[in-house]
Amino acid sequence: MNQGTAGRTRLGSAFTAAGLTNGPVELLDFLIPLWAGIALHATPAQVGFLVSVELIVSFFARPVAGYLADTRKREIVAGLGALLYGLSCLGYALAGSLSVAYGAAVVGGLGGALLWVALRAMVGEQLESDSGVFARLMSVQETGAWIAFVAGLLLLGRSDSFPVVFLACAGACLIGALILFLSPRQTSNAHQALQDVQALPADDTTGDHRRPQLPSHRATRSTRAMVQSLSPMLIATVVTALAEAMIAILLILYLQRELDLGVIEIAYVFLPGAIALGVLPPLMHAVVLRIGRRRAMAGGSVLSGLFAISLAYAAGPVVIAALWILCGVAWAMVIPIEQAVVTEKYLHRLGAAMGIYTASTLIGAAVGAALAGILFDVVSWPITCLIAGVVLLSGAVLGPWAITRLGVADKPRPSSLATRTAGPAA
Repeated sequence: MNQGTAGRTRLGSAFTAAGLTNGPVELLDFLIPLWAGIALHATPAQVGFLVSVELIVSFFARPVAGYLADTRKREIVAGLGALLYGLSCLGYALAGSLSVAYGAAVVGGLGGALLWVALRAMVGEQLESDSGVFARLMSVQETGAWIAFVAGLLLLGRSDSFPVVFLACAGACLIGALILFLSPRQTSNAHQALQDVQALPADDTTGDHRRPQLPSHRATRSTRAMVQSLSPMLIATVVTALAEAMIAILLILYLQRELDLGVIEIAYVFLPGAIALGVLPPLMHAVVLRIGRRRAMAGGSVLSGLFAISLAYAAGPVVIAALWILCGVAWAMVIPIEQAVVTEKYLHRLGAAMGIYTASTLIGAAVGAALAGILFDVVSWPITCLIAGVVLLSGAVLGPWAITRLGVADKPRPSSLATRTAGPAA
């Protein structure tokens, strides 16, 4: 198998594994709080702690995952992460007490860190030949998510048993792990890193031109410098993740407590937006190529902000479901841009860069979830929507500013424009 064919096969394995594993991840994020209250009789505080345990563990595991993704075979690291997440799903299926559930959350946090840092690094390896590779990754992830939602809710409706759904999620993750373990090997991450840096033109302004320092050489100082260099985009990423988590939690609370919808009914309100996120990213990438990243970041933030504000006037679930698609359009542009520019900046230390980037998304999500609960309790629904909209609209300034400060190109280089727009073959 020649290098080009091996690279495409390797990318296909990464896409397939992403779809198989992200579905269970998204489904469990939705079901675990409900399951804990129903099956384990957990208090709201215990439910909150159970959710936060996985986030905290995953956050602190990110630097280790980045180091491993740069010094070990990325497909093996990602496969180990998928395996651990499958064991986490199995733990939830067998959990008869909160202590076992907490243990499953710890394992899930470790698995999620290893899986997504290494898998995104695998995908980022192809960015120079396919500028839309992260849009395609998001398309696969979100397609896996809505398929998992439909299948999981149908299974839950027929069996009325959360453990059955958790076991199905475990099976999907284990298949994803096997695909990653069997994917074509990369010769050496260190060797590939040197090749990536040497391949950049001497006058290129989109990357860091110092001789790459691998994690074993002054790792702490180098990582600190990387965080400082990426800080503009990390700020924008935290705000994006914060707003995404905040608006999702607010919407769930509103549908459950104000409109009195059940679990399956709430899921179907979110379904049109989830399908849109599975279809739109490659199409939105074509828009980004035409208008540039700065305008796309600003436009996406404006769309999502208008969505949040319009929720104050939404008449019911059908209207909300239609409006949720608007938010899907926005995130289909913004999130792949964030991942692509971080990759361009630090292609020679992609694992570490993705570790830092994904850690910032966790910080934003945790803060956004906490703010959503506070806002829902203390202010009226229209004011809550207005506050969420202002946070989202701030991205119209932060996103373009971050791209300018990062020093990456507003549009991909001509050699990167030969990208697929029809969605991933996986």
